[in-house]
Amino acid sequence: MKLYKLLENLSDYKVYGKVHLVLTSITEDSRQAKKGGLFVAVKGLTVDGHKFIPQAVENGAKVVVGELDKGEINIPKGATYVKVKNSRKALGLMASSFYGNSSSKLKVIGVTGTDGKTTTAFLIYHILQTAGKKVGLVSTVSAKIGKREVDTGLHVTNPDPVTLQSFLADMVKARCEFAVVEVTSHGLDQERTAGVNFDSAALTNITHEHLDYHKSFEEYLDTKAKLFQYVKSFVVLNRDDESFEYISKTTQARTISYAIKDRSSDLYAQNIREEVGKTVYELVRGVNSFKIQTDLPGEYNVSNSLAAIGIALEYGVSVESIKKALLSFKAPKGRLEKIETYKNFEVYVDFAHTSNSLENVLSLLIKRIAQKQEKRKLIAVFGCAGERDVKKRPLMGEISTRIADTSIFTAEDPRSEDVNKIITEIVKGTRKSEVMEIKPSHFKTLKESDKHYFLRIPERGEAISFAIQKLAKKGDIVVICGKGHEQSMAYDGKEYDWSDHEAVKMALKGDIKKIIREES
Repeated sequence: MKLYKLLENLSDYKVYGKVHLVLTSITEDSRQAKKGGLFVAVKGLTVDGHKFIPQAVENGAKVVVGELDKGEINIPKGATYVKVKNSRKALGLMASSFYGNSSSKLKVIGVTGTDGKTTTAFLIYHILQTAGKKVGLVSTVSAKIGKREVDTGLHVTNPDPVTLQSFLADMVKARCEFAVVEVTSHGLDQERTAGVNFDSAALTNITHEHLDYHKSFEEYLDTKAKLFQYVKSFVVLNRDDESFEYISKTTQARTISYAIKDRSSDLYAQNIREEVGKTVYELVRGVNSFKIQTDLPGEYNVSNSLAAIGIALEYGVSVESIKKALLSFKAPKGRLEKIETYKNFEVYVDFAHTSNSLENVLSLLIKRIAQKQEKRKLIAVFGCAGERDVKKRPLMGEISTRIADTSIFTAEDPRSEDVNKIITEIVKGTRKSEVMEIKPSHFKTLKESDKHYFLRIPERGEAISFAIQKLAKKGDIVVICGKGHEQSMAYDGKEYDWSDHEAVKMALKGDIKKIIREES
């Protein structure tokens, strides 16, 4: 594609050099710059891409895009330089042009929220697919295009703009009508969805999270609102969530509301109950009501399903088709996923890594225990990520020790932080619960009647094995939270192979999964 065609989506730029150049590729990574390609210099949180312009040109890039004035940087001879106001946004807009503005040929459905967005995105995808629609999916777990499933990487929020636009182009080639795209606050703030034309969007909730990045809840709310400001057709919003009024005022699109508490909503659920391992509720829409059944547990998943139903109904999917889809839907990997133990206790792996999601999961499991009316325990294993929202750490410590019988605080991507320091901050929240701390070496002194205690076991593999091999007894439930589907653990700038699923399976065999970290 010629450079001048790529520039058509931009409104504010200045070109130094030739514009009738044919470009072979587009990237923001100087290492991936190719002969005849375009390199966009992006100012990151820790690295400034402008410093790598010479490397990109040396690797073959013949066009460079950046934010600095031409006199502030050294553009190698022969390369064209395009100065823009916002490199991140320009990357998305130019990537969209490079891939034929594919989102304009699809009905793109954005799904955002603090918790539940992956499950909701998968639900929408499954409902549309069950209804016979051609649909693609881009989520934090994977991308689905036709019969192909693509890994989206480690700790991925939204893919970079080039990857996202290439996925959308592949969906057009696969003759998809719809594309479901999970959208995060980081993705919105970093313009990773720039150039994507959203036809509709759904919001699950906005709760306490990512304040390390957004600095305040108000800033976080404003960032989430960006998605809904550019939606073309309609938005589906959670009337139970405190964000409802604010978000509904920021969008020009038609609003459909859903709720499990507020019955003034366009869609709401009533008579929610569990029946033989299934969640059952009545979906109310206007004067009509319909019985819905799903394998997804908990009221929070009822809310997620309502968001998906709201999207599907607006695209003409029948209630009968929706009912069929919900009945056959299986949760994404690592979402309250039951691991086969062949033991007399249960083990679950869940992605819960926020205070809200942790409370939802633990409340659901402790309720199940209470219904059995037996002496059973809920054992929770989790940590808090390093270099992330520190304010949630004591909140999660308080929630776990208030609800679970036993809490084990451990590692969850410490990054450059000391895992013991992170755990100490989690422990601060336990004061409200008035629970006692037990050292792993002293747990044998506990009596059967002793409840609500916590342990510190920094190594995640050891924590999981301790919970399964030492603590879990007949009828107990062990839940491992925070990592879910993820396949790596971050320590000191390095990613190490990690899987909670594998750690659980090793623990069940009497072993311990270990990470051998490199010496710093």
